[in-house]
Amino acid sequence: MKRSASANWKGTGKEGKGTVSSDSGVLKDTQYSFSSRFESGIGTNPEELIAAAHAGCFTMKLSFVISGAGFTPDNLDTKATVTFENGAIPGIHLDVTASVPGLDAAKFAEFAEDAKANCPISKLLNTNITMDAKLV
Repeated sequence: MKRSASANWKGTGKEGKGTVSSDSGVLKDTQYSFSSRFESGIGTNPEELIAAAHAGCFTMKLSFVISGAGFTPDNLDTKATVTFENGAIPGIHLDVTASVPGLDAAKFAEFAEDAKANCPISKLLNTNITMDAKLV
């Protein structure tokens, strides 16, 4: 299986503008710029897209880990926060909240660590990944 997306940029790094699109159509000529990346301008940016990919991948992997142990999650919420400093991404933090009937906090923490270490996006990223995981 292969997935792809494309980007187009016109102009200089600071004054130019770009768009990103995905083959699925979820992103279609979605605007990004210096302002949307380094300030608070309208549009997306690579770091936001990485955060979305990581949150989605981790949450699905966590569901597989929990289900594989015989539990069914009622709800899993993950927020991924990418830190971008000095032209590098020194870390990503995952905030996870879950509702899983019959699962205790210790087992949930073990499952969350498993998902953090083994989701494909975590494995792809060469950065420090931290996490706060709560079972509610």
